[in-house]
Amino acid sequence: MAAAALSLCSSLTPKLPHTQSTAALSLSRPNLSFLSHSLSSLTLTARKQPSLSFTVKLTDTEAAVSVSEPEPETESPVPESEPIVETAEVPKREEVFAVVMVGSRQYIVFPGRFIYTQRLKGANVNDKITLNKVLLVGTKTSTYIGKPIVPNATVQAVVEEQALDKKVIVFKYKKKKNYRRNIGHRQPITRIRITSITGYQDSPFVTLDS
Repeated sequence: MAAAALSLCSSLTPKLPHTQSTAALSLSRPNLSFLSHSLSSLTLTARKQPSLSFTVKLTDTEAAVSVSEPEPETESPVPESEPIVETAEVPKREEVFAVVMVGSRQYIVFPGRFIYTQRLKGANVNDKITLNKVLLVGTKTSTYIGKPIVPNATVQAVVEEQALDKKVIVFKYKKKKNYRRNIGHRQPITRIRITSITGYQDSPFVTLDS
């Protein structure tokens, strides 16, 4: 049975001539060698694709159109009428200055300003004092010069504070004697505020050329 089956299969398969089979084999070999050579020469390279950025540009008509919801109307508070207060104009005081002598020093004083002087003995805070040694009085147009003082001219002031001046360091040193002394001193002073300058109007004066 086996021999009969083999003979039947051999009879069914087509028989090719020997020359055709060898030619087919010879043609297939060079094609395979070409394919193997081309595959070996190929190199795979990964290319990075550039990132694309998109910007949306609106036309002038589209940019001009904007949808906005209507805001609810709010009632604005009615401003209350403020009462009008009439203020009387304060007359300007005459610009005047004076040079006074307090103790052994001379000071330029202006009404409304304060100065620091040497300690005024017997003067308490809020005491009113009068300075009689007025050496000179000056205004915008006239100058009153004393010989040595302006007659009847006085300067009124108020004592505001009795205090001490800033500390002054007194350092003593003697070379080759190991002698060093560091002493601090604060001079007592008085602050007075000038209130007015009066009594100079009847004195002879010199008019300044305008």
